[in-house]
Parts: sequence; C-alpha cells; structure tokens
Amino acid sequence: MNTLTGPDHNLRVAAFMTASMAGFAVEDMFLKAAARQMPPGQVILIVGLCGMLVFGLMAVLRGEPPLPRAFLHRALLIRSGFEVSGRLFYSLAIALTPLSTTSAILQATPLVVVAGAALIFGERVGWRRWSAVAVGFVGVLIILRPGVEGFSALSLLAVAGMIGFAGRDLATRAAPKVLSNRQLGLAGFAMLALAGAILLAVTGGAERPDLHGAGLLAGTTIFAILGYHALTSAMRTGEISFVTPFRYTRLVFALILSVLIFAERPDAPTLIGSALVVASGLYALARANRR
Repeated sequence: MNTLTGPDHNLRVAAFMTASMAGFAVEDMFLKAAARQMPPGQVILIVGLCGMLVFGLMAVLRGEPPLPRAFLHRALLIRSGFEVSGRLFYSLAIALTPLSTTSAILQATPLVVVAGAALIFGERVGWRRWSAVAVGFVGVLIILRPGVEGFSALSLLAVAGMIGFAGRDLATRAAPKVLSNRQLGLAGFAMLALAGAILLAVTGGAERPDLHGAGLLAGTTIFAILGYHALTSAMRTGEISFVTPFRYTRLVFALILSVLIFAERPDAPTLIGSALVVASGLYALARANRR
C-alpha cells in the first residue's frame, strides 16, 4: 500500500474516509426509501448489477481482468459467502427497521473482528481489548433490549448483517493480495446482486419502477459506488490505524438522516448503546495501535 505522511496528507485521508462514510449513509437512506416502493430484493439486485458494471469497466480500462482466477481462491470464496449474508441481512434491516438502530448495531463490526482475529488467527488480544469487546456487546444489547417491551425481533437482521460483514473482513485477511480494489469492488457488488436475487426469488413481486423509483435506485447506486471509491482511496494511501476510527462517522451521518428524512427519534437506550459501542471500538483500536 502506498502510504504517505504529514498533516496535509492525514487531513486528505481523513476527508476521504469521512466522505466514504457519508456516502454509505446516504446510500442507506436511498435504499430504505426505494424499498418502500418496490421489493428490497429488486433494489439490491439492480444496485449490485450496476456496481458490477462500473467496477468491471474500471478494471478493463486499467488492463485488469474483471474475472481473475483468484476469485476461485478458497479464502475469497469464504469471503464471498460472508459478503452475501452480510449484505442480504443488512439490506433487509435497512428496509425494515429504523435507520438509526441498524447503523448503530453495524458499528460493532470492528469489535467482532477483534474477537475473531484472536479466536481464528491466534492474534494476541489483551484483557483490556477483551473488556472493550465485552462493553461493546453490552452496548448492542442495550440497543436491542431483548426481553423488554421495546424489543423488535427484526433488529436481529442487523446483528446477522454485522456478523456477515465481520466474517468478510476476517476472510479478507487470508484472501489473495494480487486482487486490485477494482476487482474486489466487482466481487463485492456481485455478491450484492446475488443477495438481491436470492431475496427476490423468495419474496417475488418484482415491478417496473416509476420515475421516482428509478431516481431512488440511481441515488442508491451512485452513492454506493462513490462511497466504495472513497473508502478504497483512504485505505490505499493512509495508515489503517489512522483512518479506521473515522469509520464511526457513519453513525453520525445516519442519525442525522434518520431524524431529518424519516422523522425517527432515537430513544435514550439507542443513544446510550451507540455511545458504548463507539467508545469501546475506539478504545480497542487505540490499544491495538499502542501495542
């Protein structure tokens, strides 16, 4: 990875990561709105196919094979399986549950990655980071509120999606390093299309979108691609330890959009749980960097 240093470069990398998280939050907003007009599986399928087309063209223009043999590598196949489950359940959660709740639960992904790295790859994780993981999971439970009146079983869709994304990130560590970001983008959107096809096959009900629906689909696709492009720009040129904390800005954007666009009112347990998840995640990152 080509990394540079200096205040100006750090500011640019931070801007890329923050822009990426803003793009993903806006994508979620458009997806949620589009899923109110047509089946969620149809929305996910169309966005996935459009993303495949864009990243496939980008790969071809750079002289890269859009379907390299590395796609058949065992680790990448495992990554693809987790990608399908993560995108399927997270997209369903976006469509069926409050945007603020789904986005808050997603922030626990780095904590699950920390735990998985210790259990699967034998990475050394001290008691302080294990404590941060435990606190983060308590935050998720506060958001979910199992066993109390405010509990919604549909919120478990976000948990399933979060676990899928964590599995994807863990499998990425073992994936071939020869794949470019464009090829990985193609693979990611292909899994999104597959998840949409599976969901649409189960639910059925595909319909031709009207002009407004087409606009929502276009917005979802554009911000999904822009968010991914900004993310890869940040990860390719910045130090991971520096850029990763800026991922949590996604929750800020999601909370703002949930209030302004969908008139959601996150209650105290959601805000308290979100604060615990974010704080524990930042602490775990800080401890990892110090070690």
